[in-house]
Amino acid sequence: MLEDALKAAVSVVEAGGAAIICIGTALAFVRYLLFTTRTVKSMTFIAIRIDLGQHLILGLEFQLAADLLRSAVSPTFYDIGQLAAVATLRTVLNYFLTREIVEARGMEEALASRAKDGDA
Repeated sequence: MLEDALKAAVSVVEAGGAAIICIGTALAFVRYLLFTTRTVKSMTFIAIRIDLGQHLILGLEFQLAADLLRSAVSPTFYDIGQLAAVATLRTVLNYFLTREIVEARGMEEALASRAKDGDA
């Protein structure tokens, strides 16, 4: 019974992670189209990247949680090794995405500061 509950939880968490990534990608695509056609003037390319990165990070966290849940019931050494490899890969991706978001935010703030100084 616990195994069935965990399988259901894994499915829900995986679907949640996939949905977050899909929604974030769709939003970024729409915002990019608006940005390139200049329909929305206040949006910057950097802001679009930051938002997409945040969705990717959250989606990856959900996928990692699903992997952990999947291995919770009597894992084999093979399962543990596979989980370690996947967790390492996702953690590295998460690290670099987070780093890029921090850098992009810094660039966005610098641009905003320059624009503000130019207006003064």
